[in-house]
Amino acid sequence: MKSQFRRLFAFILTPLESGNDPFAYKPSHRVALLILSTLFSILASIVFVMGQGEDPTYLLPVVLFGGIGVLGWIVGTLGNERAVSKIWGSR
Repeated sequence: MKSQFRRLFAFILTPLESGNDPFAYKPSHRVALLILSTLFSILASIVFVMGQGEDPTYLLPVVLFGGIGVLGWIVGTLGNERAVSKIWGSR
């Protein structure tokens, strides 16, 4: 199942997993990425619920925070160590 999801999100994972540069990875980086992605997703959900019925510009932070949350979840659950370290900018 994981390989099918990796193929589905290859357009995101391939650029992050490519390269020969040395990188610094700690398992805590993955945990922190998943926690922050969850917080961004919760924030997007709160803004979506509170902004309904208001000016439609509330969708901008929903898309932004939701996109960051989804990207973090994809990389945190499906990406390898290099992808996680590239998200954090570790070299």
